[in-house]
Amino acid sequence: MQIPDVPPQLLAALVEAAADQRLALVGGVVRDLLLHRHHQDPWRGLPDLDLVVEGRAADLVERLPQALEHHLGVPVPLRQQPHGRYGTVAVELQLPPEQGGTWLLDLASARQEVYSTPGDNPQVSPGSLEQDLARRDLTVNSMALVLPGAGAPEPHMLDPHGGQQDLAARQLRFLHPHSLRDDPTRLLRAARYAARLGFVLAPDALQQAASTLEAWPWPWRPGDPPQLAPPALATRLRMDLELLLEREPWRQALAALQACGGLTLLDPALQADHRWRWRLVWAGRLGLPPLLALIAGAADPLGLAQRLQVPHGQQVQLRQWLGLRQALARMEHGESPMPDRPSAWCALLEQPGFSSQAVVLALLTGVQPRRPLLRWWLAWRHVRSPQDGLALMREGWAPGEALGSEMRRRRSELLDGSGSVAGSVQP
Repeated sequence: MQIPDVPPQLLAALVEAAADQRLALVGGVVRDLLLHRHHQDPWRGLPDLDLVVEGRAADLVERLPQALEHHLGVPVPLRQQPHGRYGTVAVELQLPPEQGGTWLLDLASARQEVYSTPGDNPQVSPGSLEQDLARRDLTVNSMALVLPGAGAPEPHMLDPHGGQQDLAARQLRFLHPHSLRDDPTRLLRAARYAARLGFVLAPDALQQAASTLEAWPWPWRPGDPPQLAPPALATRLRMDLELLLEREPWRQALAALQACGGLTLLDPALQADHRWRWRLVWAGRLGLPPLLALIAGAADPLGLAQRLQVPHGQQVQLRQWLGLRQALARMEHGESPMPDRPSAWCALLEQPGFSSQAVVLALLTGVQPRRPLLRWWLAWRHVRSPQDGLALMREGWAPGEALGSEMRRRRSELLDGSGSVAGSVQP
């Protein structure tokens, strides 16, 4: 049994440590191995190994150091991080350099799941390998390569849901008709794998997406208090969205999600939005988190950010952008005076409560007037007083507020003077 990049000694040690427990490789390694061997896909590499064991994963981890030393001939440093609720242990191994160096293992106890409420976290209990495969998202991710041991002298494939047929057809199918009702984040994972693998959603998967989104079977609806949203429409949805934006070809993944109506899970306005590509491209160029650029297209961006529980700092940036947008709208409607000089624009945009990220969001979302915002971003914000504090003190200015005011005055004179950087501004 050879798997590219995986040292045979590592697999042998895992089999030994499993003792009389059934142990299997699951998930991406099995899918990508079959694609590579039988369908000539390029080998995508292995950032980690996912394994499922019948029984307690912690028992296998306890026996693993001795088994590793037996097969490698040297002690192997091992760090572990248990996750008690799901019986999972994340393990980091420091193998000898010729054996691949650092390896990450996710060892999980086989379990079964029941969703008492759609979109909520499932109730879990110990289960078999077959039951563990049945709780997964897509058929192509629901195959297992059972390793030798526990009465099985040879490795063998478990494929109870037809994953190999779907690999051959290069399509993605959900495991059962209520898959998305139980966990709508599975639709985001389908879009991620469609983009990564070049697959398409099977007709029954598209039908399930359409019917589930139309029925909206979850106990929370848009307009309800954000904090009441179930995890699959809140934190778990954000985590899958972040993985999509950070690790996948996001253009293809978001296009696949929008094509099947999946952006409705975030906000109906985002489902109808066709400027997200432009915003995300420029967000990357201007140093703005891509999730913020996407959320900015929602009908209620701050409400969506609160529901997804995005980091507090990013919620602050959204509030600043919304405040800037409101201030500029009042100026556009004549309710407050419009700045007529670069120094006045700097005073507005640099006051407490606004930030450069708020200006970037305003530029990405078409807030008017655009020209002074762009000139501030490109030029004015970089202008400084021609004399710094030390130079002014040599002129006789004492440290304190008066010195700061003088530096601001000289900067304003420079901004408002003639030249390519300064000059008057017409919105």
